Amino acid sequence: MSVDDFIVTPWHVEGDIDYDKLIKKFGTEKISTEILTRIKKITGEDHFMLRRGIFFSHREINRILDDYEKGKKFFLYTGRGPSGNTHIGHLVPWVFSKWLQDKFDTNMYFQLTDDEKFYSKQNLTLEDTSKFAYENALDFIALGFKPKNTKIIINTKNIQTLYPIAAQVAKKINFSNTKAVFGFTNETNIGMIFYTSLQSAPCFIEDKSVLIPLGVDQDPHFRLTRDIAPKIGKPKPALIHNIMIPGLSGPGGKMSASDENGTIYTTDSPAIVKKKINKHAFSGGQSDIEQHRKLGGNPDIDVSYQYLRIFFEPDDKKLKSIHDDYKSGKMLTGELKVILIEKINEFLAVHQVKREKAKDHINEFLFENK
Repeated sequence: MSVDDFIVTPWHVEGDIDYDKLIKKFGTEKISTEILTRIKKITGEDHFMLRRGIFFSHREINRILDDYEKGKKFFLYTGRGPSGNTHIGHLVPWVFSKWLQDKFDTNMYFQLTDDEKFYSKQNLTLEDTSKFAYENALDFIALGFKPKNTKIIINTKNIQTLYPIAAQVAKKINFSNTKAVFGFTNETNIGMIFYTSLQSAPCFIEDKSVLIPLGVDQDPHFRLTRDIAPKIGKPKPALIHNIMIPGLSGPGGKMSASDENGTIYTTDSPAIVKKKINKHAFSGGQSDIEQHRKLGGNPDIDVSYQYLRIFFEPDDKKLKSIHDDYKSGKMLTGELKVILIEKINEFLAVHQVKREKAKDHINEFLFENK
């Protein structure tokens, strides 16, 4: 969907996104202070991604909270299109999902859509997307999910379970609606046209409501799902959306697994992280030190600061100190980059150890067809 000078679709994000305009165009709701207060009351804390508006929009989360307070549980579902290796932007909804799972004591389903990436990427084979699905699953498991209440669904491996549900969905979605939402043409392959039905299937894998944490670019799929849910006798999926995580090159679009220079992968070494940030991270600083000391930097557009805000510095006081020092000119861009490099490498050092251990446990997480 194009809005003025930016584009947000499940396959393409471009431009400087105005999230208030996007909320209006997508027909979602802004996460209100009331919702934040309700979540904090139930969970005992407010996640920093909620406080900072990283998760900014929703569809019917009030209903999920209403039901939960009445003793009706829900389950969680999110996923990944395995078109490449995992980068730090992918981790945002997964880390938040882990917090939700812990606080609400829910089951979690993680869908790896290896079929969709095969349909949508001309250069990828099914073998490629299967390999990336395995690699992405390791990163998901490494975040601390437990196999007893977390299952990984791989579309081509679990089609026996998914297809009967997808068939019910597909029967209720007409082609004109699909074309209107996604802009499909006569040249679009029929795999892509059917795909929304498969992405909908995990929404109905349990006989209760589902909450889906996801990037806002994926909302169109579930807009269709929500339309047809009552027609198949199921509750509408509720959604909570996160902002798009920018690539290292800065505002405009989102971090992409295919752009090596603009992306921090979970498997990058400390030296590579340092090199990428120092060389490619978009700066909100001035042209020289003298000007920067005089005028200060702009943390709102500086990628290093934004990565700290979105993910790597959960302490509000520390983040405010960095923000104020950078904006006043007391902190230079190079000094800000040093902070981010240290934070990312600290995180990845732990994550990569857990990722390696996940190789021995992945089979415990794989969904078994019934």
